[in-house]
Amino acid sequence: MITKEIIEDKIEVVGDYKTIQVRTATVIKEDGVEISRSFHRHALQCTDDIINESAEVQAICNAVWNDEIKANYQTFLDSQTGE
Repeated sequence: MITKEIIEDKIEVVGDYKTIQVRTATVIKEDGVEISRSFHRHALQCTDDIINESAEVQAICNAVWNDEIKANYQTFLDSQTGE
């Protein structure tokens, strides 16, 4: 029997604006033995909608994205656009 499992195997908080990096592994198994593994990564900023993220990722985002981080990130964005 061949099975496919998708797991979030790494969640990191990086940088001044607490970017959340999520690595997802897709594991293919045949008779319970792993035969393939591939990875997908995506990053989240404090301005991103996290409603479709896992409960674990949402909890981490809510824990680290305080008002100060959000304000500092917005100031950074504004400086990049010249506003």
